[in-house]
Amino acid sequence: MEVRVPRFIIAVLAGVYLCACAPAMLAQSPHPDEELFTTNNRVGHYGGRLVVSLRSEPKTLNPVISLDISSREVIAQMTGDLIHINRLTQETEPALAKTWQVSADGLKYTVQLRRGLRFSDGHPLDADDVIFSFKVYFDESAHSPQRDSLTINDKPIAVKRVDANTLVFELAKPYAAAERLFDSVAILPRHLLEKAYQEGKLGQAWGLGSSPSEIAGVGPFRLKEYVAGQRLTLERNPYYWQTDRQGNRLPYLDEVTFLFVTNADAEVIRFQAGDTDVINRLGAADAAVLGANQSIHLYDLGPGLEYNFLFFNLNTAVPAQSAEITRKQKWFREVKFRQAISLAIDRDGITRLVYRGRATPVWTPVTPASKFWIDAAIPHVPRSVDQAGKLLHSAGFSSKSDGTLVDAAGSPVEFSIITSASNSQRTQMATMIQADLKELGIRVQVVPLEFRAVLDRIFQTHDYEAAVLALGGGDVDPNSQMNVWLSSGSDHLWNIGQSHPATAWEAEIDQLMEKQLSTLKPEARKLLYSRVQEIFAENLPLICLVSPNILVGAKNQVANFEPAILDPHTLWNAQELFLLGKGSTDKP
Repeated sequence: MEVRVPRFIIAVLAGVYLCACAPAMLAQSPHPDEELFTTNNRVGHYGGRLVVSLRSEPKTLNPVISLDISSREVIAQMTGDLIHINRLTQETEPALAKTWQVSADGLKYTVQLRRGLRFSDGHPLDADDVIFSFKVYFDESAHSPQRDSLTINDKPIAVKRVDANTLVFELAKPYAAAERLFDSVAILPRHLLEKAYQEGKLGQAWGLGSSPSEIAGVGPFRLKEYVAGQRLTLERNPYYWQTDRQGNRLPYLDEVTFLFVTNADAEVIRFQAGDTDVINRLGAADAAVLGANQSIHLYDLGPGLEYNFLFFNLNTAVPAQSAEITRKQKWFREVKFRQAISLAIDRDGITRLVYRGRATPVWTPVTPASKFWIDAAIPHVPRSVDQAGKLLHSAGFSSKSDGTLVDAAGSPVEFSIITSASNSQRTQMATMIQADLKELGIRVQVVPLEFRAVLDRIFQTHDYEAAVLALGGGDVDPNSQMNVWLSSGSDHLWNIGQSHPATAWEAEIDQLMEKQLSTLKPEARKLLYSRVQEIFAENLPLICLVSPNILVGAKNQVANFEPAILDPHTLWNAQELFLLGKGSTDKP
């Protein structure tokens, strides 16, 4: 199967690292030997600076070790991958690799690099840089978060050089949509990082204090300036490998500046004041405030990949002193109990009151954003306190004269829900669930905790009864959720760390997910994944609530702005963005 698609003078002064380059450095003209990717965007013009905000300062500019969102958003503009997931279409497309071929058994990917690729310092890129990059990611001592995703059947993907522009990647077993694994795996410059790697110092490379001359990538921008605690500025990469349809080398912008803000409120204030040009991850209340501003445009993209949910502690290992948790787990493990709780929750009310209508009720972890993979046959059961009560009574629960629900032993049914105190939406959801379940005679106590304490109780001590949390994903493909579905998965929240499946239905999900992993035909995979969703909906280990809409904004002068459901929502096509003159609007 073949895939094709049409003066560094460094001054160090008061913590400022500054490149003394011309402020409006234009891109190098394409060379006849370069094989460039041609985009189909509206043709723009060169110049200008785009200003965006980050809610925290990046921790590193090193793609090998970066974990935090702020670091990854900046790094994404400085680096490139072999095969890329287009955030708008959600399909893979060529990037540094111009083509790739997959063997009939799905075990070998032959990748052809573009000719004439160069890093942002002008140094040529070839197959040796790719081999070096994967060697680094596979090295356990590098502690790269990419290592797990590039390991199949407990074996790292093997990489072999055929020639300067051709590589073969060999998988230990067939892996469905393996080309998606290459997305966001940054290709590293061997000439800059090999020495640090050999000396065991790669983790210290490319910190925020590094000078621009020490860092190079193949993204649309490169480092220009870092001012501690204030901002980080990138400038145009003159060697970038994309052009528009008129042959103009991208990007159009001279610079992208990231301003560091303290919190979401400060971010909105800076955007409303015109200090920033783009804003990401808006809350519904903030979107309502900004809606009256005629100089900006707000985008409601509909539900994303995030889903909020309530879940009970079904862990086989709980704190020895927590006899109450063990006693209540008899309720929690009863599927009719979980089904009744789900029936009693007012998802429409959560959508309306918590998210001002900018969310979508969900019944499984697969949100409507996964248009191909979602099982449309899963019933969206409307709220019914009456039906919930009948389910509970059929499971041996009963109601006292004062309405209190009791179990077969006569004990009142009551439990606590922990959630993050810093997340007002989840705290509000937990409070609404408390009110909904009161109608069943169930007493719920909401316990807001510091977020790290919530994670510690869920992932480490298992000292909780129920919790409201959220998960999301970077991709719509089922493989991105393996760590949730598999009983051995790190995010198998309701019973973490199982040595083997605790229930027959979890074992069936394990088998189905492992099978779809090596099933190469999408339609066959979809059937398997639909069955996984059906089993989930029947057993409800997580009681899914709502998926918040993706809300973003941009000034009217930002042209070619096409926000996407997949993260990063706003700057995924930063190389195509350009700024219109005052009074203009972005109309093709």
